[in-house]
Amino acid sequence: MFESDRPIFIIGCPRSGTTLLQLMLHSHPRIAVPPETRFVIPAYFHRKVYGDMREPENRRRLAEWIATGKGTKFHELGLDPQEFVEEAVHAPGSLGSVIGTAFAAYARRFGKPRWGDKRPSYFQHVGTLRRMFPDAQFIHLIRDGRDCVASLKEMPWYRGNVYTAVANWAEAIDFGRRHAAELPKDSYFELRYEDLTADPEGALRALCTFLGEEYDPAMRDPREVASIAVPPHKVWHRNTHREVTRSRVGSWANRLEPWEISLCETVLGERLTALGYELSGAPRASREHLSAYRSAAARRRRVRWKRQARDRISRLREPGPVAAMLTRYQRLHCVAV
Repeated sequence: MFESDRPIFIIGCPRSGTTLLQLMLHSHPRIAVPPETRFVIPAYFHRKVYGDMREPENRRRLAEWIATGKGTKFHELGLDPQEFVEEAVHAPGSLGSVIGTAFAAYARRFGKPRWGDKRPSYFQHVGTLRRMFPDAQFIHLIRDGRDCVASLKEMPWYRGNVYTAVANWAEAIDFGRRHAAELPKDSYFELRYEDLTADPEGALRALCTFLGEEYDPAMRDPREVASIAVPPHKVWHRNTHREVTRSRVGSWANRLEPWEISLCETVLGERLTALGYELSGAPRASREHLSAYRSAAARRRRVRWKRQARDRISRLREPGPVAAMLTRYQRLHCVAV
C-alpha cells in the first residue's frame, strides 16, 4: 500500500483548538507536527533577498536565517542548527526544498516519515503554501466564532480588540469557503472543534481517511506528547496537558459582554448558522459598534491587499524555483528550471 508523504498544514482562526489538533496528529506514529515555527511565510515574502536557491551559497544563507534569525522559532524544533544548515545546502535547489528540509529533519527526530505544520494565520496563505508545497493537504479547524472571540480577548499575546477578533474569525470562514470551492477534495478538509471534542475517535478516523493514514488510538489522548510539542512558556495552552474536554464549548455566553454577543451575532450570524451553530437571539448590534467593526475589517483588508499586490509584482521576476522537490509528487512534477 502506498504510504503518503504529503505535507500537512493545520489552519483556522486563532484559539480554534489548532494546538490540540497539532498534538493529536503528532501522536500518530507516522506524523510529526512541531510547535509554530514562524519562518515559512517570512521566508517566502523575502525570497528575493536570498536569491536563486539553485545556488548552494544562497541555500546556506536562507538556512542560516531560518536557524538563527530573529523572530523564527527554529530553536523549538530541538534540532542542531549547523546540521540543518548543511543538510539544506545539499537539498534540491528551490525555496520550498530548503524550508521543507527543516520539517523533514524534525520528523526524523521522532522516527517519522511525514511532517506537518500548524499556524492559524496560514488560512490567508494557502495559495502561497501550495506554491511551495503543491501536494500539501490542509485541515481547517473551525470553532464557534463567539468562543474564539472570547478566548482571543483573554490572550496575553493578542494585540487586537473585540472588533479585530470578530474580523479575524469572519476572514477565516470566508477564506475557508473559497478553499473548499477551489481546492481538490483530497487537499482540503474541514473539521469542527465541537465535533472533535465530542467524539475524538470518530472525528480523527474521518481525518485519517482524508490524510490517507490508518487511525491510531494514541491520537485520542495527546497529553503524552504535550510536554514535547508545546513549549512550556505557552501557558495559555495548559489545557493540552489534560484529557480532551468540552468544558470551554459555549463558554462565550459567560465570557462576552452582552454588546459583544450582539456584535458577534449581527456580523457573524449567517456564517454561524451555516456551520451549525445556534444563535442566542441577542439584539442587533448598535450602529457605533458596527461602524467600529467595519473600520477594523477594512484595515485588515488593506494590509492584505497591499501584501498581495507586492507579491504579484515579485512573481513577475522570481529569483529562482519556489516549489519543493522532496516528496514523491514533488520530485515528479516540480523541476528546477
